[in-house]
Amino acid sequence: MTILSKEEQRLFFEQLEARFNEHVSRHPSIQWEEVAVKLESDTGKLWSLYQMETTGGEPDVVGIDEITGGIVFFDCSAESPTKRRHLCYDQAALEARKANKPKGSAIEMANEMGITMLTEIQYRMLQTLGTFDLKTSSWVKTPDRIRVLGGAIFCDRRYDTVFTYHNGADSYYAARGFRGMLVI
Repeated sequence: MTILSKEEQRLFFEQLEARFNEHVSRHPSIQWEEVAVKLESDTGKLWSLYQMETTGGEPDVVGIDEITGGIVFFDCSAESPTKRRHLCYDQAALEARKANKPKGSAIEMANEMGITMLTEIQYRMLQTLGTFDLKTSSWVKTPDRIRVLGGAIFCDRRYDTVFTYHNGADSYYAARGFRGMLVI
């Protein structure tokens, strides 16, 4: 983990605040000041949020965690984050692949970034806040009962409907990435 310089932090806060103000409908009962206080209090999670940004996720506030009171950020880019594509589902799938291995796995990348991959339920909640993944798809956290059989699930939006699909966990595509979340 790297700590952002004061200048990087200032510029990043400006970018987050502009996005926050541009999309008030995603968080109508939350004020920017309460978000800023949380961001300033946790440099480790700020670094993770910055990773979400630099990989194309366009993170934004989508709510307050009911248990911890933390601010919840989801990747809100129109399409699956550009620098998080060409990935199989997890490390086991990557290691099992014999030829044409992708550059990595979605679960490992999320762990390295310090974020959590969205679940199917969270992905569907995100879709109530806007229109996402009209041309791409996103891996979502796969239930163990599916994963132990070699599969993984992903979602997208087509025909004004959110779909959930399955694939071998070792598959990867140029148009499939993953979306993450972070609670600060």
